Amino acid sequence: MTDAPPPVFTQLALPDSEIAREALAFTARATPEFILHHSIRSYVFARAHAAHRGLRPGSDYDDELLFLSCVLHDVGLSEEGNGDQRFEVDGADTAAAFLREHGVDARRVEIAWDAIALHTSDGIAERKGPEVSMTQAGILTDILGVGRESLPAGLTDDVHMLLPRADLGYGLTEAVLSQAKVKPQKASPMTFAGQLLRRHLPYGAYPDWYDLLATAGWGDKPIGTDRRRRAETPEAVATLFMEHLQAGDLEGLVSLYEPNAHFVPAPGAHVVGTEAIRHALRQLIDSGAQLKLELRDLRVVDDVALVSNTATLTGAAPEAVVSHTSEILRRQPDGGWVHVVDDPFFS
Repeated sequence: MTDAPPPVFTQLALPDSEIAREALAFTARATPEFILHHSIRSYVFARAHAAHRGLRPGSDYDDELLFLSCVLHDVGLSEEGNGDQRFEVDGADTAAAFLREHGVDARRVEIAWDAIALHTSDGIAERKGPEVSMTQAGILTDILGVGRESLPAGLTDDVHMLLPRADLGYGLTEAVLSQAKVKPQKASPMTFAGQLLRRHLPYGAYPDWYDLLATAGWGDKPIGTDRRRRAETPEAVATLFMEHLQAGDLEGLVSLYEPNAHFVPAPGAHVVGTEAIRHALRQLIDSGAQLKLELRDLRVVDDVALVSNTATLTGAAPEAVVSHTSEILRRQPDGGWVHVVDDPFFS
């Protein structure tokens, strides 16, 4: 190589080989600048982590291969790398094809593929070889700050001066989402991309793990439950409350509250927790009260619902008591909705 390397190679002492320069140029062409900067920083941090763990380049790990893995790890977020698989796998396939075209031997290509495909796979990448585990370590440091306390003093300031962050974490999030919204098959519910996509679609539009279990067709039920009916929707909480109260089913009523829920059993009263709520509901049953709940308003955001009902309480006093409730409900792991806060006497 007779041409001078790009300044960043000398400024950060990057591995200066023909394939390293080609890989950097490829990533620069294919991805936005904030991803390019992230990819280089990931290598610098990965190299620092390797040194901190006593790993020596050339003997304990392949430094050039670590650089290639880091620099190419997000090419799945480029237009060229945007296939129909999760972005990590698309990126690994794109990077592997690039490396093969440039004469990198099969074993090194395989390691780079693993490093890129597994870079969001906690608990797996770290059990692979040093190039794979250090690639993930550097990436995690640059995105989430994991392990930053072990970096040499001043390194992050120097690197960020050369390679500004440009709100990296949120930029990457939008890049992943922009692909997943167009191609949901790239974001299986059990993947990092799937979790992001679920939070940015209307509630219920994208399944989670419990939704998948519910539709598996095997009829599996949550372990340790009493198999009683659960509120499948926020509106169903009121229906079940009325049914359980009419039947005098104390435990059915209690099942409609989280263990640390807040409950207002009477104006000016306030109890917290299962036992206090059970005691208050037992008094409600013993009073002979009946309750009619009619929906006034419902707002749902992800797994939380704000509900207001018109409550008409009879039987507990000479005259009916009418109020507007204020209730906060939360969707539980089994899919059922229960109270976090229940104030039947809000108005």
